[in-house]
Amino acid sequence: MIEVKNLTKYFGVKKVVDDISFKVNKGEILGFLGPNGAGKSTTMRMITGFFAPSAGTAVIGGSDILEDSISARKKIGYLPENAPVYPDMTVWGYLDFCAQIRGFSGTNRKKRVEETIEKCFLSEVKFQTVNTLSKGFKQRVCFAQSIIHDPEYLILDEPTDGLDPNQKHEVRLMIQRMSMEKAIILSTHILEEMDAVCTRAIIIANGQLVIDDTPSNLRKKSAVHGAVTLSLHNHDPEGFVSCIQEQDWVSSVKILEKNGNDFKARIFPENNDEPVADKVISAMFANNYEVKSISVEQGRLDEVFRTITGTGHPLSAK
Repeated sequence: MIEVKNLTKYFGVKKVVDDISFKVNKGEILGFLGPNGAGKSTTMRMITGFFAPSAGTAVIGGSDILEDSISARKKIGYLPENAPVYPDMTVWGYLDFCAQIRGFSGTNRKKRVEETIEKCFLSEVKFQTVNTLSKGFKQRVCFAQSIIHDPEYLILDEPTDGLDPNQKHEVRLMIQRMSMEKAIILSTHILEEMDAVCTRAIIIANGQLVIDDTPSNLRKKSAVHGAVTLSLHNHDPEGFVSCIQEQDWVSSVKILEKNGNDFKARIFPENNDEPVADKVISAMFANNYEVKSISVEQGRLDEVFRTITGTGHPLSAK
C-alpha cells in the first residue's frame, strides 16, 4: 500500500500541508482533489520524494520515502503536472532513455519501449522530437514514462490533461485495467473523471484533509440527491405545487422554469435515501398530469465540492 503519515509542509512561515494521513491499497484508484492553493500538488510531490516534508513521511510498499528513498521511488511511476519532458529528444529516444535509467537493457529495453509506445497511442509520432508535439501528445509521452517500468504504485497529476475525448476514454480504461494490481493516486480537476474512474475520493482544503469517501457517497451529500425532476404540460404550476406538496413523502416542491403552458419542477423527497420515482409517477397519473419527461437526480459533485471546501467557485485544477 501507499501509507501517508502526518505529512506537513511549510514554505517559510506558511503551512501549506497540515498533518495529512491516509492509505491507498492495491486495487484502489484514489481521486485527489482540492481548490487552488489547497496543497494538493505539494502533497503529491512529498509522497514521490520530490519535496522533503517538514514533518511526517510516506511509506511506499514498505519503503519509507525519507529513510529508504531510492527503494521507495523505484516502486513509483510519477506523472507530474504540466508533463515535463526533454524537448530536444525524440519520443523513442526519450522513452528509451527512461527505460535505461529504470534498469532495462538489450532486447528487453527495446521491447518495453515498443509496448509502452503502443499502449499510449504514440506510434505515429515516435520519431518526432518532443518540442514538435501538441500538448496532448506531450502529455501522453510523460504518461508513458510513468508506466514504462510497470510500477506497483502510480501517482498521476492530471493524466488526461490536453487529450481529446477519445484519448481520455482510452487512458481512463487503461488506468482502470492497471488498478487491478496497482495502487493509484490520481489528481484531477474534472469531477466527472473522478466519478467515472476513482473508487475513493479525498478532498483537501487549506492544507487539511476534509473528506475521504467514495464518489457515490459524496453524491448523497448533494442537496438534490434523490430529487425527481419533471417537465409537464400544464397551465397551473402553482396548483401542481399545492397538490404534490400534500403527499406525506414530499419535503418540498420547486418550480424551476416556465415556458408557456409547459413548466419544469423538482420534487424533493422527505427521505433522500428512499427512491420515490414510482410514487411520483403514481401521483402524476392519479391527478391527470401530462408528463413530458422525468429524471431522478443522482447528486451534484460540484455542489458537494463547494460546500465541503467552502468555496464559491467551481473546482479548480490545483
